[in-house]
Amino acid sequence: MSELFPVLDLRDAERGPQARAAFLDRLRAAVHDIGFFQLVGHGVTGADELLDLARRFFALPEPQRAALSILNSPHFRGYSEVGRELTQGVPDQRRQLDIGPEQPFAPPGADDPSYRWLAGPNQWPAGLPELAPAVQRWTADLTGVAHRLLGLILEALDTPAHFLDEVVAPDPHVHFKLLHYPGPPQAADEGDDDGSGQGVGIHKDYGLLTLLLQDDKGGLQVAVEDGVFLDVPVVPGAFVVNLGELLEVATRGYLRATTHRVVRPAPGVDRYSAPFFYNPRLDAAMQPLPSPFVSAAEGVVHDPANPLFAGYGANVMKGMLRAFPEVIARHHPELMPAR
Repeated sequence: MSELFPVLDLRDAERGPQARAAFLDRLRAAVHDIGFFQLVGHGVTGADELLDLARRFFALPEPQRAALSILNSPHFRGYSEVGRELTQGVPDQRRQLDIGPEQPFAPPGADDPSYRWLAGPNQWPAGLPELAPAVQRWTADLTGVAHRLLGLILEALDTPAHFLDEVVAPDPHVHFKLLHYPGPPQAADEGDDDGSGQGVGIHKDYGLLTLLLQDDKGGLQVAVEDGVFLDVPVVPGAFVVNLGELLEVATRGYLRATTHRVVRPAPGVDRYSAPFFYNPRLDAAMQPLPSPFVSAAEGVVHDPANPLFAGYGANVMKGMLRAFPEVIARHHPELMPAR
């Protein structure tokens, strides 16, 4: 196995043929062996300012945040208080603001797939007008980094670097969250497993790549084998990068969408983070990569509780049905599972 959570410098890919080859070797090992790594040298600035905006947003009076409730949005955009989102049926102990590509509201037709509801407008706080332009700049910068990184991953697998351009162009369905994990009022009793320590529960990401900006509090844990989780170190200036389920599908399991979770901070501690999810178009479907590594792969993980779909829209709607049942019940009752 490669070094756990290696730190890769994106600038090494442009420092000549030898440095690029070494970078690609380390990248291939990281995405195959563990599916998580730390990325520096990415050229994106403004991380401290963005985390400060996150703190300011979650410090707004609760009525201002509640006015942006995700329950108001058929597109799953907006504010969620502690416990609103579920992971494996257990309420996550975090606050969040979900943001997607800014698009006008266009109700899907009767014969359109349900994932068309994921396209629509965001909800922004009137009391923090600088948030929207800052997030839009940030997501534009990270879209560029993620697309470049995706091409390098393909190159590391002996696949043409532009092979997946057709599934992301012209409008990748990126997703961005501002997250606040508040520590509990008091420490849980030893052995207590009521979910109160679940910042966000055990899960995989739905799309292609995730780039996570986190503060210095830690809490992200990755499953290195069944039931064994290790803490991801905090590396100043780095994005934590992990793979989504669509890359597992496209590589027939040679790359894995690694299971991970976030544990809730200690009492009195607040953790802030900002994950960016780089995804295909909603209507795009993945095809196996033309790669010798993929040809020899054993196939995706078959989990009856979490089937993997080649179409991004279907794969992400699978997650929305489980994560936000109250949004489904209010806006999309026809999608509610039969009892």
